[in-house]
Amino acid sequence: MSDAVNPTRITVDVVSDVVCPWCYIGQKRLEKGIAWQTGLEVDLRWRPYQLDPTIPPEGVDRRQYMLAKFGSEQKLREIHDRIAPLGAAEGIDFHFGDIERSPNTLDAHRVIRWAAANGEVVQHSVVRALFSAFFEHGQDISDHAVLTRIAGENGMDEAVVASLLATDADAAEVSAEIDQARRMGVTGVPCFLLEGRYAVVGAQDAEVLADAIRQVAEAKRAGKLDAPA
Repeated sequence: MSDAVNPTRITVDVVSDVVCPWCYIGQKRLEKGIAWQTGLEVDLRWRPYQLDPTIPPEGVDRRQYMLAKFGSEQKLREIHDRIAPLGAAEGIDFHFGDIERSPNTLDAHRVIRWAAANGEVVQHSVVRALFSAFFEHGQDISDHAVLTRIAGENGMDEAVVASLLATDADAAEVSAEIDQARRMGVTGVPCFLLEGRYAVVGAQDAEVLADAIRQVAEAKRAGKLDAPA
């Protein structure tokens, strides 16, 4: 039986941006939700989204950008104070104060796209490393040297990645995929698409994600999945 109709295998596409703290939390919770499955294989694919594609390629000053977005230091502290313990519960050590630049994430999404050619494990590893580099270590994940290093540390060919980043390879394709997500109605991330049919939006608890995966898998086994939108 092919994977396309295998009732013990489902696909989860994660639409996310690597500068979204809720996406990082969602990634951790999804890992748990998948680990709790029994007798089921989950094919995990990462899809691009940009919270702010207007940020220039060189990025912008993080503090000024966030203040312009949220209005005040107090509001920003309140947001960070709410997110930090939720991240800690998932093993994330958010260091918001160490982030100096808000990057344009197009190049990071290009690297994620290329990582898929090396297999699901490599792509997932690259995504995790990008989240950690930005949120836990304050690294500029629009910097080509940073992206190349992360790629190499997670199973990709550094020389190939460096040469591709120096061009506009796949930039149009990534942008088109982001536009497609918006046309599909994705206005917030993370968004988890199960079997290309059902969407779970937001950094839901691991239990919620696990239950959604289980229900879709059961519907697939029973031949009761709705037709794709």
